[in-house]
Amino acid sequence: MLETLWVGIALVMIIEGVGPMLFPKKWQRFLLQMASQPPEQLRTIGGVLVTVGMVSLLFLL
Repeated sequence: MLETLWVGIALVMIIEGVGPMLFPKKWQRFLLQMASQPPEQLRTIGGVLVTVGMVSLLFLL
């Protein structure tokens, strides 16, 4: 179980690192756009992502 958790964390780090590594300028613009969004919108986006991730896990496991 713990090994699976570490594998999942490692995969997230790899996926999150691809954008800045391959497209640093676009990544900077994206982060600037995200920073200018109101907190309520960011909270909504985060909630949607968490929900989609949890539903995906339920179907995959």
